[in-house]
Amino acid sequence: MVEKTIVTRYAEYGSMTELETCDRELCEAAIAALSGSYAPYSNFNVGAAVRLADGNIVIGSNQENAASPSGLCAERTAMFAANATHPGVPMRSIAIVGSQNGSICDGITSPCGACRQVMAEYQHIAGADLSVLLISSSKILKFSRVDDILPFIFDNLDK
Repeated sequence: MVEKTIVTRYAEYGSMTELETCDRELCEAAIAALSGSYAPYSNFNVGAAVRLADGNIVIGSNQENAASPSGLCAERTAMFAANATHPGVPMRSIAIVGSQNGSICDGITSPCGACRQVMAEYQHIAGADLSVLLISSSKILKFSRVDDILPFIFDNLDK
């Protein structure tokens, strides 16, 4: 047996003013996307924004349904909308934010496993890294690629 270690590298910012303009705009779009969230059951709102290679930003928000699990996460809503409205345009980054009772959460809102795998597939399709920004009320974490938040990505797809 050989014991190994996985190291995750990311940047932590104390506020959005520290971010590059393109990342700040993406985070602001994710926060704006919170207004479209439909979460009457969990009262947990999530907004996401995806920046495409052509500079366009597509937003999404979580959508719940009484017939659970018929809803959909904000991340997949944004990514699926981006691919549907801009087919063939690679995704370059995604920003994610959660809120409760009208306030951005103190802790980061990390994407679920299903959303991480969808991110991984779009990263694979693009043939380039997809950066991930996780926003809280006190900090923003930036991961350079999906692999950093999803070790051992399922990528046994035809190359």
